[in-house]
Amino acid sequence: MPSRYGRSTIAKTFLICALLAAGGLLSSGVVKILLLAAASGFFLFALYFFRDPSRIAPAEPNAILAPADGRVLLIKKVSHPFTGTDSTLVSIFMSLFNVHVNRIPFSGRIEHLCYHKGKFLMAFDRDSMNNNERMEIGLQNSGFPVFFTQVAGFVARRIVCNLTIGEHVEAGNRFGMIKFGSRLDIILPDNARIIVSEGEKTLAGKTVIAMRNT
Repeated sequence: MPSRYGRSTIAKTFLICALLAAGGLLSSGVVKILLLAAASGFFLFALYFFRDPSRIAPAEPNAILAPADGRVLLIKKVSHPFTGTDSTLVSIFMSLFNVHVNRIPFSGRIEHLCYHKGKFLMAFDRDSMNNNERMEIGLQNSGFPVFFTQVAGFVARRIVCNLTIGEHVEAGNRFGMIKFGSRLDIILPDNARIIVSEGEKTLAGKTVIAMRNT
């Protein structure tokens, strides 16, 4: 089923494709074929891009889940004011062909939300983490902080996040999306054990990227 976050875009795409198709029906020859093919192709791609498959999160309470579909682009040690020193950054790159619905990586209470306007560098550029337009989200669970960021890319210029401060969220639940290819960065505290590697593919709300050490 198409994601509810993409319904407005799908509706706009349908109208544009309907106009293309109408132009095709009024044309003839190669022009007719090209316009009808473009209308069909654009609309089918919109449906494909905004797909939202149903997923069941792992039952392990200490598992930190991937917040996005994609490929692990970077894993490195960082110091962060929300998660503390000796934290670990895991960056996931989403291509145009990945599911773009984002999911909560760990159950807890939302304590930080901050939207930053910025640039639109290529999402795989390491500078995009700090310079691109982004939505920062921080949650806490019994002293275990998790910080994750939706980062806009060169093509992706629309971030959707429906979370609110003080909201209690469950791991694996949908919370938003980034439209048309981007990245999602997650920073975990020092008592998290990373179990993914750079280059590994992830599925939002399903792939376990780390475990909380208790």
